[in-house]
Amino acid sequence: MKILITGSNGQLGSQIKKIAPKLLGKDNIELIISTRKNLDFLNPKEVYFFIKKINPNWVINTAAFTNVDNAEEEKIKAIKINRDSPSAIADALLETGGKLIHISTDFVFDGSSTSPYKTYDKTNPINFYGKSKEAGEKILLQKFSHNNQLHIVRTSWLMGSLGKNFALTILNLHQSKKEIKVIYDQIGSPTSTNSLANFCWELILNSKNLKKIPGVLHWCDAGIASWYDVAVAVGEIGKKLELLKSSATIVPILTSQYPSKAKRPKFSVLD
Repeated sequence: MKILITGSNGQLGSQIKKIAPKLLGKDNIELIISTRKNLDFLNPKEVYFFIKKINPNWVINTAAFTNVDNAEEEKIKAIKINRDSPSAIADALLETGGKLIHISTDFVFDGSSTSPYKTYDKTNPINFYGKSKEAGEKILLQKFSHNNQLHIVRTSWLMGSLGKNFALTILNLHQSKKEIKVIYDQIGSPTSTNSLANFCWELILNSKNLKKIPGVLHWCDAGIASWYDVAVAVGEIGKKLELLKSSATIVPILTSQYPSKAKRPKFSVLD
């Protein structure tokens, strides 16, 4: 069985690679990784022919344009990476019969809910990053509407030991700042890349035992928090683990006090 990981140098793709040997064991599985160097998601045609040539049984697509603010200005780039190239993957897999795990985001919702979002709730993104990811979801669901080849996995607030994320950024700021201003009125579910990586592998390894896995799934770790909560926790845990000698004072601020190009959902907890 051939399994292709796209975006394998990103924080999630790196974690999926890292834990693969532990989970795959002695199974006859060929793991293929791709990065920007050998697979350009700005060129959907290249993506299509790459998939066709490799003919994988599974693609775990972690590649994405994830810079929320930059997406407001680089819309064509965001659409090509988040919609057009996933569409090209779908076209290839429809011909080869392979299956796709496509990672999506809580940002497809507008954040106006007061209860966790269900997988079937109506999407309504409020920034272009969210719109580009929603467009990717819609075209994949349309193309795979009559079979069980697609699993869209929405997640939220990914953080891990690899790549760029809020937890690592705050850890560095604790080391260099006495005071850090952090937004407290955006609420979500922080999710470990390790948890999500394990879930992706479980989907593949258990797919033969499950009659039908839903086309859209939500996966995030338990609990809810604000960015302020996470920043405080990083300081406390950092000191316990002796990663920090001292922690900065975390000052809660409103979203309106932190200017940014793109709007963020105020509440994006996934059920």
